Amino acid sequence: MIQDISPSVLYNQYAIETPHDEDMVFSFQGRNILIHEKDGVIKCPTVSDIMKAGYSKDELIYLFAVDDMKFFLLLTPQEIKVEGFRYDILFILRRSEPKTLAFAGETAYHLYVWYRDNKFCGRCGHETVHDEKQRALKCPHCGNIIFPKIAPAIIVGVTNGDKIVITRYAGREYKGMSLVAGFCEIGETAEDTVRREVMEEVGLKVKNIKYYKTQPWGFDQNLLLGYFCEADGSTEIVRDEGELAVAEWVDRKDITDEMGKVSMTAEMIEYFRVNGYSK
Repeated sequence: MIQDISPSVLYNQYAIETPHDEDMVFSFQGRNILIHEKDGVIKCPTVSDIMKAGYSKDELIYLFAVDDMKFFLLLTPQEIKVEGFRYDILFILRRSEPKTLAFAGETAYHLYVWYRDNKFCGRCGHETVHDEKQRALKCPHCGNIIFPKIAPAIIVGVTNGDKIVITRYAGREYKGMSLVAGFCEIGETAEDTVRREVMEEVGLKVKNIKYYKTQPWGFDQNLLLGYFCEADGSTEIVRDEGELAVAEWVDRKDITDEMGKVSMTAEMIEYFRVNGYSK
């Protein structure tokens, strides 16, 4: 999956770091990222590239490091012009090499959205500043402390013998194969969310809910919680047409490998194709 970068290591502890010319910089605008791509290799600008474009090191926010490479964020209200680089859709990172760039980029995007959306205090409306001791924004007027938002969401492999419910989203950027998914609501356990989302999206009751694993998914500021379960009773799918363009039972033998193994969804589909479901 995207976070599996071993033997490389993500060092995400908060720190105040001085940018050096060879350090890497992320610049985002909405769901777009500033990159250079040649022969399938994707690169982001360095601090040196950013400085040549007229920006200073003082404008850079330290994010984290992967091994010895430090990553910074340039937060601007509009697209920046850097020679040899262009803005492209964020999901281009899903096929980037090296794989460490994909994980660093989606994690950086998670922080970019948080910084962008919390320029002002939600309690009193004053402009926030960076905390000096922890990764937080604080309001110098009322003392409000704002930490990065992480939204838990479930991914569910709903099974019936050798079949699994495969979905495709309606009106989303991503058009590939998916599983039932949704956000945890206030007061819910993750297992409660599994039951509710499966009923809402495909009209099925489920049993034997089995935990799979988790995945950080910075593309949408999520922590994904993976589960498999079995249909309980009727197997007739009633699709939520507002959420899903497709929802259907697919046999293990008919699953095709059309997805890179970047997401937990892809890994879970492949796991079921190979292993099926066991209680």
